[in-house]
Amino acid sequence: MKDVMKSIPNTITLLRIFLSVILLFLKPFSPLFLIVYSACGFTDMIDGYIARKTNSESSLGTVLDSISDIVFMSAVLVVLIPVIYIPMKILIWIIVIAFVRIVSLFVAYCKYHTFGILHSYSNKATGFLLFCFPFLYGFINRNILESIICIIASISAIEELTIHITSKEVSRNIKGIFVKRT
Repeated sequence: MKDVMKSIPNTITLLRIFLSVILLFLKPFSPLFLIVYSACGFTDMIDGYIARKTNSESSLGTVLDSISDIVFMSAVLVVLIPVIYIPMKILIWIIVIAFVRIVSLFVAYCKYHTFGILHSYSNKATGFLLFCFPFLYGFINRNILESIICIIASISAIEELTIHITSKEVSRNIKGIFVKRT
């Protein structure tokens, strides 16, 4: 029974990868798209919670969570980019954020010999805002919405890069640069 409980969070994370792939075949912003999209977000929230509550946190689970986040966001980008208008200044901003993220991954890989995507508060805030985007897209001025997301994502990317540059070891569950490390 204990082994089954320990595998539940990773199973939920794998479910998010499966659901993310399904998004590729759904009409953007349709009710079914939003339902599957919401299920992806829900699984993202509960897998870590269940892992902590059942004392089944693992390195594999942390890596799977990061992979599932990448698969989810990639699927969403593939589906939404063709149907939304992104102004050139926002597109350039997104490219700069992506560049900082890639540099951060490169630094982490060179220092730690592993990819170090962090579960910081700023990364969680960025993920939450990106998650909310399809729900808010038609209701909030897009320039304001996109700017807010890019500001938070920029802070998050710079924070993660700074943590990788200044840390001696990878700490995927670090809460932030100004949060006391345990």
